[in-house]
Amino acid sequence: MARTVSLVLMLALALSAQAGDAEAGKAKAGVCASCHGMDGHSQNPLWPNLAGQQEQYLAKQLKAFRDGTRSDPLMAPMAKPLSDQDIVDLAAYFSSLP
Repeated sequence: MARTVSLVLMLALALSAQAGDAEAGKAKAGVCASCHGMDGHSQNPLWPNLAGQQEQYLAKQLKAFRDGTRSDPLMAPMAKPLSDQDIVDLAAYFSSLP
């Protein structure tokens, strides 16, 4: 029982260390606005709206672009330099938008 509690606590700490900060994400989102819009709503039908998307989904997609498991000639170079914290911050920001 104590071992299970310890594992749960370690997992909770690991997850909280990767919590996204929407304000930090907003500060990092400037380059995203050129394609996805200042408010996360794209004016071009070729690029998706990011506003209101699920935070976990956005983080998963950004990691996939960064790591090369998802390919796109425009997104790959944008995502490549992002840290894990940058990704969760951006995901928190865009998911917070209406």
